[in-house]
Amino acid sequence: MLNLHQVAVTYPNGVQALQPVSAEIPRGRLVVLLGPSGAGKSTLLRCLNGLVRPSRGTVEAEGVGPIFASAAALRRHRRDTGMIFQQHHLIGRLTALRNVLTGRLAAHPGLRTVLPLPRHDRLLALQALDRVGLADRALERVDRLSGGQQQRVGIARAMAQEPRIVLADEPVASLDPATAERVLGDLFRICREDGITAIVSLHQVALARRFADRILGLTDGRLAFDGAPDGLTDSILQEIYAGPAPAGGAERLAAAAE
Repeated sequence: MLNLHQVAVTYPNGVQALQPVSAEIPRGRLVVLLGPSGAGKSTLLRCLNGLVRPSRGTVEAEGVGPIFASAAALRRHRRDTGMIFQQHHLIGRLTALRNVLTGRLAAHPGLRTVLPLPRHDRLLALQALDRVGLADRALERVDRLSGGQQQRVGIARAMAQEPRIVLADEPVASLDPATAERVLGDLFRICREDGITAIVSLHQVALARRFADRILGLTDGRLAFDGAPDGLTDSILQEIYAGPAPAGGAERLAAAAE
């Protein structure tokens, strides 16, 4: 479980990127952070993975406690947390398999990582690629794969880490709608099968409604909505996106948000 208690972030330039947010996220829940650019979604994710220390409030993880309490607590939390990025962050000249194997590095002492990883790790990496439908591309350079395939390699890399939590920052923003749906489908299917908590920031309202168990809607750094997808009404979407709903209601507003 993740527990956020009055988490707020004010940057050194005085900008308050995140107003106090409190939320409990049980293990295995699939959560979407929804909102326009600049709403605070990325800042909140960076608090959850320990890249940004909140100006106030606490982030607690099950089995770790407050993640900023010590360097050891933060390292343990990061070992348990897989990250998926919008721009993949893959090494283009390496194969899909070798990219996925980088997700195993944190499981070993620093000196051990200069040697070939054990067979167990290679099997985990191959299994992760198979779960996203890319086992047949394991030995292909990732710079020869499509954008959607590269993002699925990114998912496999995160899953090879054997995480308890997966955080994804707009992982389908650069993909066409059909590919975006497949990538999110793979991610949420695996998380649901393995009981992994997933927290994913999106712009696409329709995808949030389809895949999320719970939606956190952010606007101007504050939490404007916290609930099930069917509670995301036109009026709440108007509040989140700070403008009148176009003709056609929520679905057109969803398209505008994309």
